[in-house]
Amino acid sequence: MKNVLILGASGQIARWVSQVLAQRSDTAMTLFLRNPKKLSGMEPANSKLVIGSALDRKLLEQAMSDQDIVYANLTGDDIDVQARSVVAAMRAAGVKRLVFVLSLGIYDEVPGKFGEWNNATIGEDLKPFARAAEVIEDSGLDYTIVRPAWLTDEDEVDYELTGRHELFKGTVVSRRSVADLIAKIVESPQLHRGESLGVNKPNTDGEKPYFM
Repeated sequence: MKNVLILGASGQIARWVSQVLAQRSDTAMTLFLRNPKKLSGMEPANSKLVIGSALDRKLLEQAMSDQDIVYANLTGDDIDVQARSVVAAMRAAGVKRLVFVLSLGIYDEVPGKFGEWNNATIGEDLKPFARAAEVIEDSGLDYTIVRPAWLTDEDEVDYELTGRHELFKGTVVSRRSVADLIAKIVESPQLHRGESLGVNKPNTDGEKPYFM
């Protein structure tokens, strides 16, 4: 049995991931979320719930007991602080495998007019995300950082990847596509160890996302 802890489990990408993992008889999920009002009442049968904050180190360490992989779907202007809490709790619990969703643009890797627009639009907001990446990359854990393009709700799986030192491609990607990548890593944890992956829908280059 593979045990997976999903932090920020009420997030839209996390919900897609849990839908995929709900079909896996060899997988058990712990859904960790801050706001119980966001529960749907239709959580997967192979899951259990923990209500709390990722900044609650004691609770986080308890939730990590016997987990094989941690998937963090967190956000906020304190995401770097949350990342430090997650890393510390994983070390204390002896859990090594981490998948952490951050954002495009944290390495100034987005080229051209889109990069200029992205920096002008969310550049200040990216600073704690960039600090979170440093925390994760220096953690000694078996991490994968996921950096999605601007997210859409299209019901499709269509994406390509770029590496840590490659220029970002495209402008958008569906949440379901990002979830597909994460579910694949959960199912095969050896995939993309020690990598920071840009995720975009092919052939969506432009000066900004189509919906902006």
